[in-house]
Amino acid sequence: MRFRMGLCIGFAAGYYLGTAAGRERHEQIKQMIAKVQRSDAYETATEKAKAAVDLTVERTKEFVEDHKPGNGTEAGTGSYSPSR
Repeated sequence: MRFRMGLCIGFAAGYYLGTAAGRERHEQIKQMIAKVQRSDAYETATEKAKAAVDLTVERTKEFVEDHKPGNGTEAGTGSYSPSR
């Protein structure tokens, strides 16, 4: 599902940039994007995305702090072990 979403977003971005040659269509798309950005749904989605990113950053910081050398655990003794 993520791949499809990324593909759709990439296609939309490419189409938007490609329409710059057709000024009228470009302006229509810009207006539509501005309208979407002013919507409550866009604001809600943006807030949820920011919250998810903030949570991931916090969890990553905690993970790094817990697995730092010198805090009672040896380096390389975590749960991650790469296949060789």
